[in-house]
Amino acid sequence: MNLSTTVLGKTYSFRHLKEVMAKANEEKSGDQLAGLAAENAKERMAAKWVLAHLTLSDIRENPLLPPEDDEVSRVIEEDINEKIYAEIRNWSVAELREYLLASTTGTDEIRRISRGLTSEMIAAAAKVMSNLDLIQAAAKIEVITHCNTSIGQRGVLSGRAQPNHPADDVTGIQAALYEALSYGIGDAVIGINPVIDTTDSVKAIMNMTKEVMNKWSIPTQNCVLAHISTQMRAIRNGGYADLIFQSLAGSQAGNTSFGIDLALLNEADALVRSQGTSAGPNFWYFETGQGSELSGGAHHGIDQVTLEARCYGLARRFKPFLVNTVVGFIGPEYLYDGRQVTRAGLEDHFMGKLHLLPMGVDVCYTNHMKVDQNDMDNLSVLLTSAGVNFLIGVAMADDCMLNYQSTSFHDIATLRETLGRRPAPAFEQWLENMGIMANGKLTADAGDPTLFHSFR
Repeated sequence: MNLSTTVLGKTYSFRHLKEVMAKANEEKSGDQLAGLAAENAKERMAAKWVLAHLTLSDIRENPLLPPEDDEVSRVIEEDINEKIYAEIRNWSVAELREYLLASTTGTDEIRRISRGLTSEMIAAAAKVMSNLDLIQAAAKIEVITHCNTSIGQRGVLSGRAQPNHPADDVTGIQAALYEALSYGIGDAVIGINPVIDTTDSVKAIMNMTKEVMNKWSIPTQNCVLAHISTQMRAIRNGGYADLIFQSLAGSQAGNTSFGIDLALLNEADALVRSQGTSAGPNFWYFETGQGSELSGGAHHGIDQVTLEARCYGLARRFKPFLVNTVVGFIGPEYLYDGRQVTRAGLEDHFMGKLHLLPMGVDVCYTNHMKVDQNDMDNLSVLLTSAGVNFLIGVAMADDCMLNYQSTSFHDIATLRETLGRRPAPAFEQWLENMGIMANGKLTADAGDPTLFHSFR
């Protein structure tokens, strides 16, 4: 395994694969904070050159975090199709990139080789791709999942309705939910982040959203994004949950900091399959985000892009209905400005799709980042072009509970209209029945939540 190259007369020699992977990253403040980043653009280019010429077997045979030390590594290893891996093991990372971008390579071919790729191989491919490469490759990959309804079809842009409330008042949540629905948002999921992580509060939100769905015959699914253990107690105590949720990290230590492990995920999987309220077969909603392992001191000297890819390797074990990266939520310590957030959003979407996951993105930022809403608009357009499965809809793009900026209900509606996307088919039919859409466009009644008042 050759870890040296010469650029403009200077020889760069890297100590190990972990260093090559980290220094081949596009500039990220998180890698700089952890002391892992390339010192300058020349060293970054040298690392990219070295990485591009390594084979897929080089990456697999030199694990960044050995399976005997980490259960996320074990899951990734166990889920590889050995026959397919044997066919591609001698490809270089550059050859993998070329295969993904070739005009003759379609969805079926990519879906097949994906089963022979580890998460680290997928991360390596992302590191030697431009933003346009990431868009082009991801756009080829169609991932359709089904809970109560199906999303992910070509030409479909779904939206998660996120009607959070600073006090978990179910009436306030319901009011924001009706506004989301009036803009045609909610076909991916009605998903609430609770303030109060108690069984009774989470159960009350679960059951209120299910009552709204039943009352108006809304073809979607509900989820309350509490800690997985709280959701499990709520379900066992009569809560109506179509999906079960959990945030994931890319290392066992990172997941321990979240209060989870593989055994708990397996227990929750069995519970939602036996006592959840949806048809399935996809019952999970996972969230990720670059930098979470660094926050928990659980990165093991691995860069944040590679760790993010490992999150997706864990997620695919459970065949989820939804996965999204909360791309700019953690803060400038990990993604400093709009350029870094844009790059991370495209990387995460590509890596998730190449894991054959139903990838969405929370196009978001916190108020202490060097980012503004125009940056988010730009990233939303790029992701829609890349075939993102869903985006997050928040009232006026300002989450009053989590205190961060995301995309609004009307932003997603505008992306659909501008770029020729539609809601999920069953949901679009419901919108037409409600008079909110007609012939693929919003009607004059759209955006009026009083449509859902019983006296209308």
